[in-house]
Amino acid sequence: MTQRTKLFLLNHGPLLTTVAIFLLAYVIGGQLYPAMQKPQVFFNLFINNGSLLIVSIGMTFVILTGGIDLSVASVIALTTVASAVLLQNGLPPLVVMPLMLLMGIAFGAVLGGFIHFLKVQPFVVTLMGSFFARGMAYIISLTSVTIKDGFYNDLALTPIYIPFVPNAYVYSYALVGPVLFLVTIYLAFFTRFGRTVYAIGNNEQSARLMGLPVGRTKISVYAFSGFCSALAGIVWSIALLSGYGRYAPSMELDAIASVVMGGTMLTGGVGNPVGTLFGVLINGTIVSLLQFNGTLSSWWTRIGVGALTLVFIGIQSLFYVRRKTSG
Repeated sequence: MTQRTKLFLLNHGPLLTTVAIFLLAYVIGGQLYPAMQKPQVFFNLFINNGSLLIVSIGMTFVILTGGIDLSVASVIALTTVASAVLLQNGLPPLVVMPLMLLMGIAFGAVLGGFIHFLKVQPFVVTLMGSFFARGMAYIISLTSVTIKDGFYNDLALTPIYIPFVPNAYVYSYALVGPVLFLVTIYLAFFTRFGRTVYAIGNNEQSARLMGLPVGRTKISVYAFSGFCSALAGIVWSIALLSGYGRYAPSMELDAIASVVMGGTMLTGGVGNPVGTLFGVLINGTIVSLLQFNGTLSSWWTRIGVGALTLVFIGIQSLFYVRRKTSG
């Protein structure tokens, strides 16, 4: 094995492992349950995990800086309730949606400001943010609020058929995650913002000494995570045509698990959105396998995701040690 090959494997080993496990799980599932071989089952992964993909992308940037955001699920719930109530009171969707996105950006920026200016740990700040957002959702409404808006109904119920794939389709809201994914690939690899995010995650002090806008970037990362959470909330409210304070329970943990399974290190500076996409697909594949089985408890999803997350943390540590040794 050449030195270049070794270096490639050390740098991309976790990502390659994630892709391999997803393909293996999907192929094995197709052998066990022939119905999984239908193309629609694959596209259902994006339909059923649209919100998770969106918040996981935002979480990726947060974790790349060495932070964490525990408020994402609560912001989703708050967005669904606020959207439903505003629509119920006559505001048009093209006003409600931008308002929700602005709310998410402002919420994330405030959390990022606390973290940067007051030097409070991200875990504590975002946990309090989670309590605040979930509480606000219940203040707006204690019960589920149905969305009857025609525009939302059209988005929720109109299928978009996949070219060259017979009888395969997605709904419009399922395309939001893949489009955001492409945008974040550009942000991560081809912009100064992306390079600064990686620099902060590798060594914040060094990034500051290099003259990089550390404070502004950290606040922007949490604002972006808030934007993603609000966007995921809009997608959730379209998919279920309702808003409720209990929506998205523990989704922040699913997002963190998907990011970690995707090869992003919790210490920051290593990882990318490509791995996160496959982490979400692994999560969705486990759920699909349980659904096709029909006899196992849904809690096996938690067991499977938890076990895989521990495995990936071990793989990350192994590659990190090897990379340090070879460097």
